[in-house]
Amino acid sequence: QVQLVESGGGLVQPGGSLRLSCAASGVIFSNYVMGWYRQAPGKQREMVARIIPDGDINYAESVKGRFTISRDYAKKMMYLQMNSLKPEDTAVYYCNVYLGSDYWGQGTQVTVSS
Repeated sequence: QVQLVESGGGLVQPGGSLRLSCAASGVIFSNYVMGWYRQAPGKQREMVARIIPDGDINYAESVKGRFTISRDYAKKMMYLQMNSLKPEDTAVYYCNVYLGSDYWGQGTQVTVSS
């Protein structure tokens, strides 16, 4: 059974940093597309960053140069380092893996506000 658990969200001032973590179980980590998505109030869920099995990485234009996705195969962990945070980054952030269908974590709230 696939299980994804996010952590690391919180309240941060504009310009600050946060590191999100996703603990995965029940899935062979390196075989599938995994990524981070976010959903702000009143908006659709959007892709933030994802890693393709061949190692290629995609970022949303709005986070390029500020966010970095990575994963630790041995620990079955995925991370999202978020720097230079802006108020528009405020959202619930979700860990995702695509196994022919989407699996999601419960989400972690990120609030960027002064």
